[in-house]
Amino acid sequence: MTTGPLTVIKCGGNPSVDAASICADVARLAGEGQSVLLVHGGSGEIARLAGRLGVPQRTLVSPDNVSTRYTDPATLEVVVLALAGGVKPKIVAELARLGVASVGLTGLDGGMLRARRKSAVRSVVDGRTTLVRDNHSGRLGEVRTELPETLLRSGFVPVVSPPAIDEHGHPVNVDADRVAAALAAALGADRLVLLTGAPGVLADPTDETSVLSTYEVPATGAPGGFAGGGMALKLVAAREALTGGVPSVCIADGRVPEPVSHALAGSGTAVTIGSPSEHRLDQALPAAK
Repeated sequence: MTTGPLTVIKCGGNPSVDAASICADVARLAGEGQSVLLVHGGSGEIARLAGRLGVPQRTLVSPDNVSTRYTDPATLEVVVLALAGGVKPKIVAELARLGVASVGLTGLDGGMLRARRKSAVRSVVDGRTTLVRDNHSGRLGEVRTELPETLLRSGFVPVVSPPAIDEHGHPVNVDADRVAAALAAALGADRLVLLTGAPGVLADPTDETSVLSTYEVPATGAPGGFAGGGMALKLVAAREALTGGVPSVCIADGRVPEPVSHALAGSGTAVTIGSPSEHRLDQALPAAK
């Protein structure tokens, strides 16, 4: 299917993540004959553009302490503009400058990412669990691999972001970490690297020196209590990749020089699957297939 070992890299949207260094690492891997698929978010650009356009932003926190973006219709427009019109062209241009042929895609292209819109999302507001029904986000259900496979075989680096397409043919927001996991599993990737604005999974979220070299995510249920917020969702994505057959998944620092090289050399946190948890994940977060 590919010209060499396939590495799927998620470039976090945190403004502190060094996208230029990630692109340089992608160029190095491509130059060695390896296949690379790059998935990106863009939380910083989304927040900046939302501020310019006067679109309020809101975060939904599930009962299991997993944070996701509230995506009303106006925010969905901002997400599409920020990712497809802002972040992605910069990444593709930087890769071109480094001599790497890449193609920018969203999940809409070729119907690559299929999702079912969530009819309701459980969110904790002022200590009470409520149902949010106007959220334009979706559960990943299918990855159609024909387009990325064709590009990889031809030596291109696909650069992928949300949104996905729902059952009615409409765009819906999906989490980029879980997009990376789903693509890695569907394409039979050799490894998944999730780069973020932290050195890895931290035993103490306030202490960056407390990074864990390994973390066993439970086979079912929510990750450990210290892995709340966005990191909890990354661990859910890591589990989905591992259960989908990806041999190696790590969460590593995207702020350092040569972040991919450092991650592949063992920095960050290697994620494995441990024993089932007694707690169940919020129903708004089923496994992507």
